[in-house]
Amino acid sequence: MLQSLWRFLSSFLPRAVCQGPAAEKEDEAGNGSPLPGPGEKGPKMVGKPQDRGTDPTERRPTILLVVGPAEHFPKKIVKAGDKDLDGQLDFEEFVHYLQDHEKKLRLVFKSLDKKNDGRIDAQEIVQSLRDLGVKISEQQAEKILKSMDKNGTMTIDWNEWRDYHLLHPVENIPEIILYWKHSTIFDVGENLTVPDEFTVEERQTGMWWRHLVAGGGAGAVSRTCTAPLDRLKVLMQVHASRSNNMCIIGGFTQMIREGGPRSLWRGNGINVLKIAPESAIKFMAYEQIKRFIGTDQEMLRIHERLLAGSLAGAIAQSSIYPMEVLKTRMALRKTGQYSGMLDCAKNILSKEGMAAFYKGYIPNMLGIIPYAGIDLAVYETLKNAWLQRYAVNSADPGVFVLLACGTISSTCGQLASYPLALVRTRMQAQASVEGAPEVTMRGLFKHILKTEGAFGLYRGLAPNFMKVIPAVSISYVVYENLKMTLGVQSR
Repeated sequence: MLQSLWRFLSSFLPRAVCQGPAAEKEDEAGNGSPLPGPGEKGPKMVGKPQDRGTDPTERRPTILLVVGPAEHFPKKIVKAGDKDLDGQLDFEEFVHYLQDHEKKLRLVFKSLDKKNDGRIDAQEIVQSLRDLGVKISEQQAEKILKSMDKNGTMTIDWNEWRDYHLLHPVENIPEIILYWKHSTIFDVGENLTVPDEFTVEERQTGMWWRHLVAGGGAGAVSRTCTAPLDRLKVLMQVHASRSNNMCIIGGFTQMIREGGPRSLWRGNGINVLKIAPESAIKFMAYEQIKRFIGTDQEMLRIHERLLAGSLAGAIAQSSIYPMEVLKTRMALRKTGQYSGMLDCAKNILSKEGMAAFYKGYIPNMLGIIPYAGIDLAVYETLKNAWLQRYAVNSADPGVFVLLACGTISSTCGQLASYPLALVRTRMQAQASVEGAPEVTMRGLFKHILKTEGAFGLYRGLAPNFMKVIPAVSISYVVYENLKMTLGVQSR
């Protein structure tokens, strides 16, 4: 909880400590916003007056309407609230910004209020900063209080805290980043999700790589446990048709009859091995793309995360794509066809050439955007809905809410990109199917729609969805245990 206080307290600590004409002018303008110069018109705020007869100490929440020139409105607020990216902040966007920002401010206020009396005093500020490793005197803490204290009590209640910070957007809350990890925790066999953010504290203490290691180990266990369903999905994607209607029980029976129980795990070895290089490349690429975008924020906005995550996913997939082809060929192999992964790779290289390792590359790249985009959008929507309604004292959603959000978002992402995934798998498997003609992505789409209809693009969807819940649950449990083993603080 303490790391969530740092950005708030550090944002006004230097201003409170360093007093002077410039600082006083900033304070009078309101939290660092410059005062209008001579001849300039500042933004006008029209508020709803308090009802008569009420206690003047009980201030009611006031919705502010901006009726002044847009160019004088703080750019950070416009950026934080501009949902349609038109460079302007209309009334609906402003109200949504106020509601969302007020919820985040309440979380931090609760964190600072150590006495749970609804007020923050100088001692609580000193203690909170001391817990963060920052030592200040009680006099300095009192200067911080004075910048927000309106009634001269030298304590801050919720209304004073909210009014001071409401028009000072904070686009990241480290506590939310900490509790709402997604792609690091959940592994459903497709590593196409947007990478998670890490807090400043996690980066400085080196906890980020322990999270990645724990996530990689969780993914390995999860994929191994759900490998039979994954292999059945690949078989149904490639071999199932109207004339060969393969069901789940029949598919398992066929695999066991052909190669015994061990054949259920064919292709799992390469599927597990590719976790480490893919995750590492994607994380490094994501961090570099964030720097290229030029943002210094701890957590990007959704459209920035989607752009950076999609590009990072494309770079990672391009780097390890030959392993994807090997995984498909190993899953489809018959008993005795290959002695192992290296033998399979040598066979493909000698008979089909290097180009065979990039069959299905285009539909795979095209599938990143709908998968990552819908998965991210659904997860963020569910997360924000929960935070708005239930996050009173903490942003911690608990195990079941986190599992539910991860399962729903992953399912929606897979559903949107599944036709492209099926076409990719069939193109990867072309040489392993005797007599199969070499076709392009467009030609294969037309062939499937003509011979099997739209339903043909969703062959193998049932076992794919069947593995989501166990995969998410297993990866979460293993991740939490590996975190403790690696010395990462428990959630």
